[in-house]
Amino acid sequence: MEDCIEVILQDRTSKFLSRYQDNRTISLLTGAIFAGFYGLWGMFCMPGFLKVPIRLKVPYLPSSVEQTKNVMKLLDGRKGRLADLGSGDGRLVFAAFSRGFHCTGFEINPILLAYSRSRAWWEGIHYTDVSFVNQDFWKTDLSKYKNVTVFLAPPVMELLEEKLLKELQGDTRVVVCQFPFPNWPHTCSMGSGLEQVWAYDVHAISQSDAISPCTSAV
Repeated sequence: MEDCIEVILQDRTSKFLSRYQDNRTISLLTGAIFAGFYGLWGMFCMPGFLKVPIRLKVPYLPSSVEQTKNVMKLLDGRKGRLADLGSGDGRLVFAAFSRGFHCTGFEINPILLAYSRSRAWWEGIHYTDVSFVNQDFWKTDLSKYKNVTVFLAPPVMELLEEKLLKELQGDTRVVVCQFPFPNWPHTCSMGSGLEQVWAYDVHAISQSDAISPCTSAV
């Protein structure tokens, strides 16, 4: 009888330990998967983690096909140098290049930077026409650019207003996606909802602090 009880206890103990080990394995695998996703998020969505002050950090926000088209419409008829601030995978830069602009994409995320440069190389685009630089645009003088495209997050837009107004020439146009400047009056806009983009002409902003914006075009 005692032998039977001992066998039963050993069997139950063995099953318990087996379940415990299985659960521990599942927990470890879940933790590893989560850590992997967090690492990818960190690489792509929070570029330049160690380079940019916390108040200036923004996630990677890729523009949609419709947003990109709207940006190009607001740049129609313009030419010269274009800077894309936080160029990500380079989609706005490549679209602007196809319209004849000489483009510089500012990006400090090494993964996105490598992708953009590889695509430019693959498509045979010369570096004098399109360049992607590992450079913090907050620390860069942008005065030589006549066109600037922006797709950043709301917390930094007011700070960006101050920087651009100090540096850009009067004939420069700034086009922003989805999140407009909080204080600047826009010249015109295109699209609606999440696809909306706004154009700002620096000379108009410099001349008056209260300019009535034109009617938005949809």
